[in-house]
Amino acid sequence: MAYRRTPAVQARLDAQAGAIVRAAMTVLSRDGFAGLSMAAVAAEAGVATGTVYKNFSGKSELVTAVFREVVTREVEAVAVAGGVTADASAAAERGVVERVTAAVETFAGRALKNPKLAYVLLAEPVDTAVDTERLRFRRAFAETFESAIADGVANGQLPPQDPRTSATALVGAIGEVLVGPLAEQVDSESVVPELVAFALRALGVPQK
Repeated sequence: MAYRRTPAVQARLDAQAGAIVRAAMTVLSRDGFAGLSMAAVAAEAGVATGTVYKNFSGKSELVTAVFREVVTREVEAVAVAGGVTADASAAAERGVVERVTAAVETFAGRALKNPKLAYVLLAEPVDTAVDTERLRFRRAFAETFESAIADGVANGQLPPQDPRTSATALVGAIGEVLVGPLAEQVDSESVVPELVAFALRALGVPQK
């Protein structure tokens, strides 16, 4: 008869895996992708290196798990700021300028608060498996902007354009601009306002 884990055992294993992911997140925030090792994560989590390998086959699988957890949290924050999770009427009342501004400020502002981890998510050289996760991450962020842009076009606040193309271009541009400050770990006060102004110009918001 095949062994079946009891709910209690599974809960304990899930908790252990979660603790390892959080430890990896701490190491990434401190040392980046290049500085992360299974031994370093084990030390941070207070477990044996073998325990880390029991939960994750290697560095790529572990960092992918970190990507998924962090990206889910960050995308939710940007989506809330951009009105994606609000009901349609409430989102429409806010207007595209307010929604795009809030989304850009949240995306860039949160990145600059944890520059090392944000640099890993956006730009640090990683292996193929992690880079694939990075593409999903960019697409998820683009979807939060796409909703606001589509609403803006529909109600005449923005000129006609393809919302998906504009959203993807916007996320790419924001990520590229952030690379420098994140790599240098410099929190320039002008970065976020300039990104907001650029985003609104790029989308065709009438300038006052």
